[in-house]
Amino acid sequence: AEKHAGMSCVTASMDDIQFEEAARVGQIIAIRTKVNRAFKTSMEVGIKVTVQDVSTNAEKIVSVAYATYVAKPVGCGKVFFLFSPKLGVTEFLKEGRKEGRKETKHLLGVVVSGRKVCVRFVDRGARDTCEEEDAVSTGHTHIQSTELVLPPHANHHGNTFGGQIMAWMQTVASISASRLCRSHLILKAVNMFKFWGPSFVGDRLVFNAIVNNTFHNSVEVGVRVEAYNCEEWIKDQPRHINSAFLIFNALNDKGDLLTFPRVKP
Repeated sequence: AEKHAGMSCVTASMDDIQFEEAARVGQIIAIRTKVNRAFKTSMEVGIKVTVQDVSTNAEKIVSVAYATYVAKPVGCGKVFFLFSPKLGVTEFLKEGRKEGRKETKHLLGVVVSGRKVCVRFVDRGARDTCEEEDAVSTGHTHIQSTELVLPPHANHHGNTFGGQIMAWMQTVASISASRLCRSHLILKAVNMFKFWGPSFVGDRLVFNAIVNNTFHNSVEVGVRVEAYNCEEWIKDQPRHINSAFLIFNALNDKGDLLTFPRVKP
């Protein structure tokens, strides 16, 4: 993104992420990126992640994702891109976008309310669990974690890496889900990461996660991220910077998918 814009850039959002394969210790991961297109004040970068088995040399797609970046010039002004709004797209990104969108249609239902988009996991075998008499309360799955943003967690502007925030969100979400299934979890999907505002070195990030619902072989965990600087921390005035839904599967010792208990959403 910075090579294309000719100046520093920051992450505005990450599109839906689907994980098709798991990458394991000893395998080789290749990450290929390219600017797909540029809009008035932002640009889309396509990211394709593949994993290669060193013993068989077989390569499989782990994930294809799309990140939106905005330029960060010196000062407070915005940068307006004057070049063509559509750029050439490489073949691997065309294929990945086509397959990714087709897969997303099966997994995700999108509800639009005004300008806000809420992406929720939809399972064809899902049942309405609200009125189940034996449904389990999810209160015990609530997890709160606090992280202090240090220089290694930030980019050259002092802004927290978007990927670092995503990693912390996955950690707290997996702990929340494990309280329900008591097993090892596999992250299968993440809805769009929209960064409502930045966080900086020295900020405290508070992560709250809880199981929202279960769908037979999958569980949805909601995570909310709030940021505080020192003054905001004392006054208890958080800045809401991100929220997301993460979908997990769980496997038993034989590698079979586990069934999650019905819950009160």
